[in-house]
Amino acid sequence: MMKNRVLVTGGSGFLGSHLCERLLDMGREVICVDNFFTGSKSNILHLLDNPYFEVVRHDVTFPLYVEVDEIYNLACPASPIHYQHDPVQTTKTSVHGAINMLGLAKRLKAKIFQASTSEVYGDPEVHPQPEGYWGNVNPIGLRSCYDEGKRCAETLFFDYHRQHNLRIKVCRIFNTYGPHMAMDDGRVVSNFVIQALKGQDITVYGGGEQTRSFCYVTDMVDGMIRFMEDTDDEFIGPMNLGNPDEFTIRELAEAVIDLTGSKSKIVNRPLPSDDPMQRRPDISLARETLGWEPTVALRTGLSRTIEYFEGKLNSL
Repeated sequence: MMKNRVLVTGGSGFLGSHLCERLLDMGREVICVDNFFTGSKSNILHLLDNPYFEVVRHDVTFPLYVEVDEIYNLACPASPIHYQHDPVQTTKTSVHGAINMLGLAKRLKAKIFQASTSEVYGDPEVHPQPEGYWGNVNPIGLRSCYDEGKRCAETLFFDYHRQHNLRIKVCRIFNTYGPHMAMDDGRVVSNFVIQALKGQDITVYGGGEQTRSFCYVTDMVDGMIRFMEDTDDEFIGPMNLGNPDEFTIRELAEAVIDLTGSKSKIVNRPLPSDDPMQRRPDISLARETLGWEPTVALRTGLSRTIEYFEGKLNSL
């Protein structure tokens, strides 16, 4: 039998590399596409000896010509430091990238998954955020290149579905963490862990009372694959995936200090522009449709993440 061939854009990134590994374990043939702007070869080094794994250096803002059965579209810088570095390119990656991958899926009659984001909800006025909430997004702010780029990508996916009967799955991913995160990505978990391991002050923006939900990467990948593999073509989303347990940023900082045994102090800095005060998914749809919910507790996931970053720092 021919193996199912799967394309993963952004496949050398934090989430993409875990997805590639899981798909290979499931017996799939995987083509990893990445331009390595934020992705890292070290994330996929252990996969390169697998004869069913292929890496293509490519920017999704340009058309791609391959033959596959399924597409997971994850390509886009996902941390503020990286997506604000070149905001025009960030928007192009979300919008042109979606157009190119949807065009490929249309030609191949392939099923395609869009990694959207909780950022489509902006600074939410509804809490927790259900899929039916349209969001509260600033269209002209510093974060807009990412937020509005992802919102436009969702529009394109649904229009391709309506106009061309394309098989789509649109997933809104909430804060995810774990091994393979970049040390310099500016995300709150990696920031806190690196600062604690180095004995530096832990930087908390605002008063630290803003809340987030943190989903461990293996739980997230499990939900993504279940959505893609275990639902009928009629079920297209959008669907939230994330951890409904809510923590303040200060609670996260205190947990990292405790787990690392660090003597770091918490220091406060001004809150960045358009930073949401609350973020927690309503995952009722995922529970009902997939029978999915996260299983890895925050302290367990943080311990694994700390161990990973300790290894990276020791290898420098």
